[in-house]
Amino acid sequence: MITLKLAFRNLLGAGLRTWLNVFVLSFAFVIIVFVNGLLDGWNRQAYDDTKQWTAGSGQLWHPSYDPYDPYCLQDAHAPVTGAIATLVKAQQITPVLITQASIFPGDGMQNVLLKGIDPAQRIIRLPSAALKAADDYIPVMIGKRMAESAKLKRGDQLLMQWRDKNGTFDAKEIRIEEIFSANVPSIDNGQVWISLAELQKLTGLENEATLFIAGIQYPGGDAGLWKYKDLNFLMKDIDEVMQAKKSGTSIIYLLLLTIALLAIFDTQVLSVFRRQKEIGTYIALGMTRWKVVGIFTAEGAANSILAIVLGSLYGVPLLALLHRTGIPLPESVDSYGLSISERIIPYYSMGLILSTVLLVVISSTIVSFFPTRRIARINPTEALKGKIQ
Repeated sequence: MITLKLAFRNLLGAGLRTWLNVFVLSFAFVIIVFVNGLLDGWNRQAYDDTKQWTAGSGQLWHPSYDPYDPYCLQDAHAPVTGAIATLVKAQQITPVLITQASIFPGDGMQNVLLKGIDPAQRIIRLPSAALKAADDYIPVMIGKRMAESAKLKRGDQLLMQWRDKNGTFDAKEIRIEEIFSANVPSIDNGQVWISLAELQKLTGLENEATLFIAGIQYPGGDAGLWKYKDLNFLMKDIDEVMQAKKSGTSIIYLLLLTIALLAIFDTQVLSVFRRQKEIGTYIALGMTRWKVVGIFTAEGAANSILAIVLGSLYGVPLLALLHRTGIPLPESVDSYGLSISERIIPYYSMGLILSTVLLVVISSTIVSFFPTRRIARINPTEALKGKIQ
């Protein structure tokens, strides 16, 4: 207790030099919390959006299906029979059939993935109810990104070409019934959605599917031929992107933290040099050398405590405001191919705050200890004379 009192008294007595160190360290503290909270918020939004729009509670894939290999689609389908059909009837899963196709917007051509889904499904947020049957055209829906790249709008009619199960080309007119806006590019870019029954009819793949999206009632696990992919597997790309982002941004705030710690280190070196008589007096009064080292080290640690208090005074209202309003992003982020909304809501967990507090306090204490170690080797008589070498 005496050590802490002396440390705070000496620290506050240093005046402006102390408060400059404290401000820089508090700024680093707030930046670390903000950057990590921003990435955690982005990660939570991407995870929730992907789950709601495409992943559900997991997926069941045909063994030949590979989302990164469009050539696998010719063989990546099988009949919906037996136990898997029972799950579909119980609305625990919903089937999706995928094939390749081409559309002809304007005077050009664009290759797309043609995906069939049940218009009555309620497992994901996709507005599939818009896929109502029509006699003279095929109703489809596309995402906002797809509409912008192909220069299409709701109500447009254009030609679509595909192959059936025998490899025979066929074509028919389609109409854009719905343009949906989603934060998940994996259901938008280069994709056209159609009624499952209609796609099965066009391709001759009656009652077949490529994959199934599971609802919350599905218990998990493989279902015969179909291989279950849980959310950890489906979110792997998002997790890897977030880890890469955290590694990149950590360089910025670590540099800022290093600058603050360097200022504390210089201050401690200067203190040991200028306060030689004070050090000698402490030892002469009966304090052990390591006790004196503890006082000087505690002064450095006290910098971090004051920095946390100061950072809280201006950081809490600022970060609370950003959490309430979110951080708007430019429209260009849509081209990144990542799940990201128009606004990112930062998320500040208790674990994040506590870990940042510990990082600041421990690093400040360590940096303060190194220049004060020499006190343990000094001669008190020389210290009283101000002749520490």
